[in-house]
Amino acid sequence: MESTHKSGPPGGPATGRAPGREEFLLGKTALVTGAAGGIGRACAVACAAAGARVYVVDRAAEAAKAVAGQIGGIALVVDLADPAAVDALPDDADIVVNNAGLQHVAPVHEFPPEQFALIQRVMVEAPFRILRRTLPHMYRNGWGRVVNISSVHGLRASPFKSAYVTAKHALEGLSKVVALEGAAHGVTSNCINPGYVRTPMVEDQITAQALAHGIPAADVVERVMLERSAIKRLIEPEEVAGAALWLCGANSGYVTGTSLPLDGGWTAH
Repeated sequence: MESTHKSGPPGGPATGRAPGREEFLLGKTALVTGAAGGIGRACAVACAAAGARVYVVDRAAEAAKAVAGQIGGIALVVDLADPAAVDALPDDADIVVNNAGLQHVAPVHEFPPEQFALIQRVMVEAPFRILRRTLPHMYRNGWGRVVNISSVHGLRASPFKSAYVTAKHALEGLSKVVALEGAAHGVTSNCINPGYVRTPMVEDQITAQALAHGIPAADVVERVMLERSAIKRLIEPEEVAGAALWLCGANSGYVTGTSLPLDGGWTAH
């Protein structure tokens, strides 16, 4: 796909108006996966509010179209488990937010191999394929931002989440390699590592966690999800989106190859 974006820092005259402080991504295009809800939706909204054109990528067609309609973005209904569909995504993104993910809770000896493989395809292979397509555009323009929504489980492990922990650790490695390769081309690559965020995926885990740990569902948030956090509350999706937006801004150009914990003190132990 031929790009019409200018090189250099975010903003500029591409849209015919001078960017304000809140519109520092004017003239830039962002691709956000898993953008129909939760963290992805919050990131898509934040990027659009900063002036970016946003590809809203998700397999949930109606929800993706609703988000795109709200922010003036472009909905792309894609199953990230399908490599051919991922390879057909646009290649002109200046900003990539790899957010899409899924979870399955079970001990290793009972973990379905097909579910393990699916989680790796969506959360590791798809980000690789997306970056393989979009990095040449960023390199040509001399500017790009890769924001990988990892997890505290990219830095630490928890029982019963072998596939998710494996995938997030792999995403951390991919992010660091892109940081090293992209530095000479004006491209940064970083991970954000939230603890438990108030999203449907987290809410859907409560029953499974209760069964795995042998405790009532009502006790899961306090006794499992927040047990290792010093700040005893779930993170809001908008807080993660705020960190992602900062990584795309003017004051973070020297930040690359790092992992930014938003974990309420979890990794301070």
